[in-house]
Amino acid sequence: MKPGNLRNRVTLQQLTRTDDGAGGYTETWTGVATVWADVYPLKGNERYEAQQVQANLSHRVTIRYRTGVEPSMRLLYGTRTLTIEAVIDPEERHRELILMCSEVV
Repeated sequence: MKPGNLRNRVTLQQLTRTDDGAGGYTETWTGVATVWADVYPLKGNERYEAQQVQANLSHRVTIRYRTGVEPSMRLLYGTRTLTIEAVIDPEERHRELILMCSEVV
């Protein structure tokens, strides 16, 4: 990993459920950390579904290693939301994490 490539700020978010007092719960996304990242778009496609054009983009996001990052989390990248599909620790050396993400536009 080249530290100079980590030039984008992203915020890791985790889904939290709060008891609403009526037997249910409210889901909200809570910021866990704001980190430097290398965001690299991989591919994009469009399809026609339910009389609407649906666009999908996929990204590879590289960050410094940090514990607790899971596929159930998401990233905020500016005004965009990236869903984490997979978390990869290359060679399991705990130096960096590669997050394979998708964005539905």
